[in-house]
Amino acid sequence: MTRRPLIAPSILSADFTRLGEEIHAIAGEGDARADWVHVDVMDGHFVPNLTLGLPVVRSLLGTSTVPIDCHLMIEDPDRWAPEYAEAGAYNVTVHAEAARDPVMLAKNLRAAGAKAGLSIKPKTPLDDYVDVLRHYDTLLVMSVEPGFGGQSFIPEVLDKVRAARRLVDTGHLTLVVEIDGGINADTIEQAAAAGVDCFVAGTAVYGAEDPGRAIAALRDRVIAVRGPDGAAP
Repeated sequence: MTRRPLIAPSILSADFTRLGEEIHAIAGEGDARADWVHVDVMDGHFVPNLTLGLPVVRSLLGTSTVPIDCHLMIEDPDRWAPEYAEAGAYNVTVHAEAARDPVMLAKNLRAAGAKAGLSIKPKTPLDDYVDVLRHYDTLLVMSVEPGFGGQSFIPEVLDKVRAARRLVDTGHLTLVVEIDGGINADTIEQAAAAGVDCFVAGTAVYGAEDPGRAIAALRDRVIAVRGPDGAAP
């Protein structure tokens, strides 16, 4: 199956005083257009940092022409996550470590109109959640500790990516394998070779002079590793 690489710029690295313009900068055409806008929601409890919340996400949903990918680094996602789906987010990802009933939460997110995503921290074993992931549309593998942007990529997490890729390719799971943390022009090739479908990139896009060109360059690096048919080596 051909897998076009998905690039999801993270607005955690964008200028928060001009978010509308920053999203417009990644909403170009062709390979320069972002596939998703990755929005990190942090509550200051599940992770020490505090970022934007549902009111800002609603505002972004009203202006963005690129689907919104919400990554909720929050306590009690069972209670709060469905509101992001109801607001119109394309994909809502919750943390396995925070969800009380991840299977029911996935059902609630889907019922509210969103794709359901499950994220695991770098030290969280994939094996513990394989059965749960049968109910999800996205697996987000964190390649840094969640909470702050600009951290260095943790290559050891690629073992989990490879395992997830095998489960998808053999039909045991049906989901998008996403990675978040330290993705740049160098590390994206390692992630692509391991079998990632969707690449969250913050500084690599918003730290560039031309974000659209940066998106296209990242996509080209994935294609260079995968080949034109999109298959991982």
